[in-house]
Amino acid sequence: MIDTAKDNKRIVERAILIGFHDFASGQEEASEHLSELNELMRTLGIPVIKELNVCLRAPSPRFLLGSGKAEEIANLATELKADCIVFDHDLSPSQQRNWEKLTKLCVIDRQEVILDIFATRATTRESVIQVELARLQYSLPRLTRAWTHFSRQVGGKFGVKGAGEQQIEVDRRIIKTKISQLQKELKEVKQQRSTQRKMREKGDITHAAIVGYTNAGKSCLLNAMTGSNVLVENKLFATLDPTTRHLTLPNRQTILLTDTVGFVRKLPHTLVEAFKSTLEEAVLADFIIHVLDISSKYSEKHWKTTLSVLEELGAGGKDIITVFNKTDIVDDAVLKAKLKARNPDGIFISAKTGLGIDTLLSAITLKTKDKTEIVKMRVPPSRHDIVSLAYKNGKVLSSSYQEDGVLDLEVNIPKSYRRNFEEFIIEQ
Repeated sequence: MIDTAKDNKRIVERAILIGFHDFASGQEEASEHLSELNELMRTLGIPVIKELNVCLRAPSPRFLLGSGKAEEIANLATELKADCIVFDHDLSPSQQRNWEKLTKLCVIDRQEVILDIFATRATTRESVIQVELARLQYSLPRLTRAWTHFSRQVGGKFGVKGAGEQQIEVDRRIIKTKISQLQKELKEVKQQRSTQRKMREKGDITHAAIVGYTNAGKSCLLNAMTGSNVLVENKLFATLDPTTRHLTLPNRQTILLTDTVGFVRKLPHTLVEAFKSTLEEAVLADFIIHVLDISSKYSEKHWKTTLSVLEELGAGGKDIITVFNKTDIVDDAVLKAKLKARNPDGIFISAKTGLGIDTLLSAITLKTKDKTEIVKMRVPPSRHDIVSLAYKNGKVLSSSYQEDGVLDLEVNIPKSYRRNFEEFIIEQ
């Protein structure tokens, strides 16, 4: 991971980004990936002083690049007074060590950048455990790196023995033990989440998941529709933990709406696995709201990435409401026509200004109308159990007592629960 002053008395302040292209991918795609890596670095708070796009014909086992190109990059880093080199390509542990030995600088890859972002933004117990687990699994084969969070402990009776293979083995055992502990803790947390989900399913309330590429405006949309105050930032991965809120629709039906972690290309495999339980919200939802940022020139590829991840998670067959967000930034008639041609049912909105939210709410209402209904009930004073059941399994919209003590209720209930209230329902 990227070191701070606490680890090596140095703070990474000037980074060079190295991207790669070949004859198949081309420079344009490589530049696009580099731009995204630059945004990731901005999220991490590290300035980028240079972006370099390199042609990679055949990966070299020592530096990934040829030794001549490696020397050229090392000299450039010295000339620009950089203190970090970031590769938009996975580096093996030995390649990282070789680069750090050559440049005497912090050398990391895209995977490590994403891990560090996740580590700074995880807040719930589950995400903290998941991130720490991914970090340890990533660090385990890299204990001999010069830049690492696992500092060498001095051995010997009087503290004069230097670090060596024995200490590395001690560190390795400590990390393996910690990984086992975290895996056990994560299993317990997942069981708790499973119990919570079963309770939600028992209530038979419609559940929708907001998904999309990172920074597409998912959290802003959740806030706009539910009146909540989930953190919103113009940065990649502002949201890591799923947030669920109640949403009351125009017909007064209530559903659950969940904001999920954003998707991104080249997401480290360890994080895909670690965040499966977080992304399961999309799998378990009754339908999905897919948010696209039309102000991004890469929105088409972001669209494909999100659908690909949903397919991988087993949620590819879900009903999807496609939302084209950030129309307050881009109001291009040609672009809108192109997007509409691809998805005629797509809805143009601005989560920031509220434009189009009413149309989206109407579309959500159509998706949920067959699952719940609003009924009026008249409950005698002796049947407090029915009143309790109405509050527990439905949403009481209004209540009033009559002179004889009878309680009139208007309740939004799942249709599957109607049989429990049948004798008290007033014909409307």
